[in-house]
Amino acid sequence: MTEIESFLDEIALLLLHAKSALFITGAGISADSGLPTYRGVGGLYNDVHTDDGLAIEEALSGEVFAVRPDITWKYLAQIEGNCRGARPNAAHLAIAELERHLPRVMVFTQNVDGLHRQAGSSNVIEIHGNLKQLACTGCAFEETVDDLSGHDMPPHCPACGSVLRPKVVLFGEALPEAAMERFLDGLEAGFDIIFTIGTSGVFPYIAEPVVWAARLGIPTVEINPLPTRLSEIVEYHLPLGAAEAMQGLMRRLASLQSGGAA
Repeated sequence: MTEIESFLDEIALLLLHAKSALFITGAGISADSGLPTYRGVGGLYNDVHTDDGLAIEEALSGEVFAVRPDITWKYLAQIEGNCRGARPNAAHLAIAELERHLPRVMVFTQNVDGLHRQAGSSNVIEIHGNLKQLACTGCAFEETVDDLSGHDMPPHCPACGSVLRPKVVLFGEALPEAAMERFLDGLEAGFDIIFTIGTSGVFPYIAEPVVWAARLGIPTVEINPLPTRLSEIVEYHLPLGAAEAMQGLMRRLASLQSGGAA
């Protein structure tokens, strides 16, 4: 038996006895849905600068949006175009399925693609927002769109003519307080096991809950094909794609629940 297989068996057994689980997810979980990450393997923006001479983090910043919304929207539209038509993959579906087995499952995602909700997860915190929800910068108009294909870039409000913006957190902007409070309340209630999937963990609000859990002896699992800053901290690092890892766990969990061998 390989180390990965042994880890999968052990994690499945932990899930069998768990009452609660937290899944912290990043762009990597959506790779099997055909969505590229922003940087890294298969990233949209691996070059140092965009076509406009800015790093993608600058182009997608609140500061640039305030003075050149056309630039920010250019790259938001590229990201949305790559998300268009994507469907939840086996990893999203497995997490949603776990709500049938555990009393409490929380998803805390950096992704703006909405795939966790499409998969059926009910307790989702989209800490960076959702690209399909638009809000006017000049009045109270809001709308939810299936995609941006019918909009001019940048899109304008049909009520007052001001520029619309997606309800997402741009670089340099504060995280939504209500969403963070929900997340902190969940951490305070405690989890029996914590997963990070497809995230490099560079943001403190992603890494710190994992570090905290590991110090308390709470089982921690990282699913990521590449090592990250969290790999040496977690109890289990699975160097697999999200869909492969979650399918393997769900097969083993089903076997354990039926009384068979994992």
